[in-house]
Amino acid sequence: MEDLIKIIVETQDGQRVELETPTDMGLSVMEVMKANELNVPAICGGMAICATCHVEVLESGELPEMNDDEAFMLESLPHATATSRLSCQLRVTPDMDGLVVRLKPEAV
Repeated sequence: MEDLIKIIVETQDGQRVELETPTDMGLSVMEVMKANELNVPAICGGMAICATCHVEVLESGELPEMNDDEAFMLESLPHATATSRLSCQLRVTPDMDGLVVRLKPEAV
């Protein structure tokens, strides 16, 4: 049986949407949001080159370290914060249960 975790996404209007996702499929947080019909363009399809999946991490467990491509892209964004991430680069793991992210302007 697959393990499920919950991820909470805060939309631009402040609404919080709770998503349930399996941890054994190698999905990214971006893919989970798109599968649940949230407004995430993800124009580059998860290549870390467009930032249209930009999120601010509000609460988290253990997250993977940021790679150089993600860090470079985030440095160029006017709305980036110290806790900004590209959701396409966050692969869902059991440690992410309870993750809370806010969609940033680049993602809507």
